[in-house]
Amino acid sequence: MARYSKADRRKILGEALLKHPFFTDEELAERFKVSVSTIRLDRGELGIPELRERTRVVAQEAYSTLKSLDDQELIGELLELVIGERARSELMIDESMVLAKARVARGHYLFAQANSLAIALVDAPMALTGSVELKFIRPVQLGEIVVAEGKVLKRKQSKYWVRVSVKVDAEEVLRGHWVLFALGELKDVRGTELD
Repeated sequence: MARYSKADRRKILGEALLKHPFFTDEELAERFKVSVSTIRLDRGELGIPELRERTRVVAQEAYSTLKSLDDQELIGELLELVIGERARSELMIDESMVLAKARVARGHYLFAQANSLAIALVDAPMALTGSVELKFIRPVQLGEIVVAEGKVLKRKQSKYWVRVSVKVDAEEVLRGHWVLFALGELKDVRGTELD
């Protein structure tokens, strides 16, 4: 990227963070060929908070759009959600999630994160997983942070096809393709709506 005047850099920086709020100060410094302290000064002048605060704000907005499941049913912390399009969540692998001897994450935690993210993408009051093709690529270690990214590939009436990729840093550790079904309100056998 070419060198910019201070005013141009700040304008472009503000636009970049509006589109991609998860850029770190280090990534921005490298992108604009300036120091990290210059990026911090620019952000301060523009009234743009640090990454942690931007992440918190985006997560709050994402949780407010959840439709097909309750926020307690989502595994991991929701970072982004555009229902019917894309979503991201993050999960820190802690002591309770690992196998005692191997010290690697139990597979059902990784699946639960990916599955709940796929369900969150469905534009309906409820959704069910119809089928999943899943591939575990490498074990995830204690202390690693896994980021799941989901994308709706296709939608036909109440049927959704979703791809989810789970990564540690830039390395993919799990990927899968989901077929999900959007449901209206559940009713009991007498036709009465269930809460």
